[in-house]
Amino acid sequence: MVTALYLIGGLVLLVAGAEGLVRGASGLAARFGIPPLVIGLTVVAFGTSAPEMAVSVTGALHGQPDLAYGNVMGSNIFNILFILGLAAVITPLSVARQLLRIDVPLMIAASGLVFVLAQDGRIGRVDGMILFAGLLAYIWLQVRLARTSGEPGEEVPEAPRSAWAQIALVVVGLGVLVAGSNLLVTGAVQIARVLGVSELVIGLTIVAAGTSLPEVATSVIAAIRGQRDIAVGNVIGSNIFNISGVLGLSATVVRGGVTVSPPAIAVDTPVMLAVAVATLPVFLTGSRVSRGHGILFLAAYTAYTGWLVLDAARHPALPGYQSALIYAVLPVMAGAAVWPWIRWRIASRQDGAPEVPAERG
Repeated sequence: MVTALYLIGGLVLLVAGAEGLVRGASGLAARFGIPPLVIGLTVVAFGTSAPEMAVSVTGALHGQPDLAYGNVMGSNIFNILFILGLAAVITPLSVARQLLRIDVPLMIAASGLVFVLAQDGRIGRVDGMILFAGLLAYIWLQVRLARTSGEPGEEVPEAPRSAWAQIALVVVGLGVLVAGSNLLVTGAVQIARVLGVSELVIGLTIVAAGTSLPEVATSVIAAIRGQRDIAVGNVIGSNIFNISGVLGLSATVVRGGVTVSPPAIAVDTPVMLAVAVATLPVFLTGSRVSRGHGILFLAAYTAYTGWLVLDAARHPALPGYQSALIYAVLPVMAGAAVWPWIRWRIASRQDGAPEVPAERG
């Protein structure tokens, strides 16, 4: 009974907190002339990543490096495949020029850097400092772009509330999101243990997905409200923050850094990098994420989660499932993601379209 209350209460708090956060952030963007995309990439994205920060830093300090590292990898995979996929199924998402030219390449670069740093089995303290310095540079870049950008982004109606009321909405919304996420993760972990699911599966799926639930609620609410810059920017900004801020700080606060297990090096880190790279051709296809792409992302996350469960359970079906993934499912998904971009490139060249597509409203 108590576990069910945790789950229900967590969901209610997540929805309420996301609504307040999106309203407050959108109001601030309109009031101070800051593009909603920048708000989504910084305030909203970083705020909704607070649960990841709490879980990973605590795990690193308590000698649980698999939890600290796995939470970041799992959250980044979940953010793109599940959250972006779900938001795109609700409504096709437009992708701003800034994301195509700056933020997505930076996310891919940060993912590639972690892939390289993890090859020796450790994200050391110096590595963590480098990653965290990258976060500070990213924040500075966003502030600079906000001051110099001539693109206003999506129009957000001026809210009648005062600036302090909007700030209060953001702060309260973030607090409610974190509280709801904690309740939901607690309930989910208790259910998983009752059902006999291993701690490994809990860490890679329930904890990673649970700490990403604020991003789920925020991006979905933003998509429903038509604030697509926030819906997409929240995911990309959160992934950059998870790598540079969460993993960087986790490795910095522990003397020996964060150790990376061989399975994480062999599977989860390459998957995280591949998912980040996969966003580029999808985003470039007409500057939008279609419902078809959203379904593809959700199917990919389902396939990845299925592999995690079978591998953790050492299920006899694992070899056959793995072969099907490698030789059938993944090639089909890759072709389905890239083919629309190829068709768009051919059509744009025939029509004399520019290299980078114009942003759609």
